[in-house]
Amino acid sequence: MLTDKTIVITGGTGSLGKVLVRRLLSGELGTPKRVIVFSRDEAKQHEMRLAYQHRRTATDEIIYRNFEQRLQFQIGDVRDYHGISAVMRNADIVINAAALKQVPTCEYFPFEAVKTNIVGAENIVQAIRENQLQVETVVGVSTDKACKPVNVMGMTKAIQERIFVGANMGCPDTRFICVRYGNVLASRGSVIPLFHDQIRSGGPVTITTPEMTRFLLSLNQAVDTIFAALQQANRGETYIPHVSSALITDIAGVLIGDRPIKMNVTGIRPGEKVHEILVSEEEAHRTIKRGSYYVIMPMLPEIGVSAGVESTLGNEYSSASSIITKAKLAEMLKNYGLLVGDITALEEELLA
Repeated sequence: MLTDKTIVITGGTGSLGKVLVRRLLSGELGTPKRVIVFSRDEAKQHEMRLAYQHRRTATDEIIYRNFEQRLQFQIGDVRDYHGISAVMRNADIVINAAALKQVPTCEYFPFEAVKTNIVGAENIVQAIRENQLQVETVVGVSTDKACKPVNVMGMTKAIQERIFVGANMGCPDTRFICVRYGNVLASRGSVIPLFHDQIRSGGPVTITTPEMTRFLLSLNQAVDTIFAALQQANRGETYIPHVSSALITDIAGVLIGDRPIKMNVTGIRPGEKVHEILVSEEEAHRTIKRGSYYVIMPMLPEIGVSAGVESTLGNEYSSASSIITKAKLAEMLKNYGLLVGDITALEEELLA
């Protein structure tokens, strides 16, 4: 499917981007002609370039042949229309993973979230439309927080979803689709690395509220969702993985084990939800099951409903509805190498 294609990944130096690049280059969907990592952080790009060239240090010449490599790096920002227009000039596939995604940060700097999460998405659409770029598919990477949003991050991501879905009308030669999932296990800013640090420091482990639940998704499952959408999604559809969830208190308890460490309840942070929601009750009536994924059909009637609808989801899909037992959770975290003292799943998945 991706043989001889040029793929642009915005925000490609993040946790997701690194695993996505590794699997794209593995050839599991075909051997791409070029994979371009487009991001604004030159230090992360440098580290990633070194990792793929199996080098620990480098002099300046390591970048000189950048544009001759299958894996290329370009400095730029989705906020900059001209920059995103240039990097997409010969692209076949664009995966938009660029985001301002830390909930508290977005609450304190809301317009910065608007510029990256909303204006960035609009720049991609506008560049394709105004320059008649021959981009086949754009995948918007979204979040559970876009569903019934209560924080700035979720509000901006919800609008990003609508921008991409609506773009199917203004750019009829490009397929715009989305993926939506919850927090990724052991990714930057997630709760497990925080718990690890607190446990290693002797505690206490901080819990915002005992009722809180979260979906359990690995980085590879996140990439699986993107790949499934690339292969199967029709224009305007949003792909959602069907995954287990757990109580945050159970996650903390499994990680603590028999150590004499206490849990402290600190209260919900600004913009935080008690439960993650991936499909709202309003979206459920236009959601179907396709393989191991839920698929939300586009709201706009002009884009149309996919053929072969099997059945609707029928009700809200939240992390409160699929909680696994503590024993099963312990087994899962052990299998992912996420117990304190193990190599983390993030480190394992990012090994070149």
